[in-house]
Amino acid sequence: MPIVLSSNSPRRRSLLSELLGWDVFFISPDVEENVGDFGSPSKAVELLAEKKALFGAKLYPERYVIGADTLVYMDGRTLGKPTSKEEALDMLSLLNGRTHEVYTGVAVAKAGRIISDHEVTKVTFRRMDIKALLAYLDTEEGMDKAGAYGIQGKGALLVERIEGCYFNVVGLPLATLSKVLERMGWPLEAQWRCVK
Repeated sequence: MPIVLSSNSPRRRSLLSELLGWDVFFISPDVEENVGDFGSPSKAVELLAEKKALFGAKLYPERYVIGADTLVYMDGRTLGKPTSKEEALDMLSLLNGRTHEVYTGVAVAKAGRIISDHEVTKVTFRRMDIKALLAYLDTEEGMDKAGAYGIQGKGALLVERIEGCYFNVVGLPLATLSKVLERMGWPLEAQWRCVK
């Protein structure tokens, strides 16, 4: 049963196809990723995940179409992907030595139905001087990631500890996704048999 992932994220693609070994077809959603004023980060990520899943469901209505969206939340600010090195430095400086929350919304659409949920993980950065932050920025690893860092790469050295789902911080909370798929009618025991 081919699954569709409506996402541009190579990390999400890798988690599904390489880690889980699922037979996944990938599409790039044509969706504006502006979080706007949704009232809460959880609502924002769920709505954006739904938009991505619905985009794919128009093309593949009889397949399970997965959408996901991640943001970092700190001091009432939502931090998406930085648009410049200066904005990335501002984000890393805000997170430096402090605890923030990572929200990821997941949505699954199929045959006119859609179900969404979200996961929250607390991430604490170690305290670093400006030279260390600038050196990390020079790697350019965080320029396409919410909060301007990637925990699955060199950004792991920024993180002192996490509370919650690691895969959520990478960009796709796998247990939450699995539960949403179960609610859509695809049981866990069948998910383990979805291989290439």
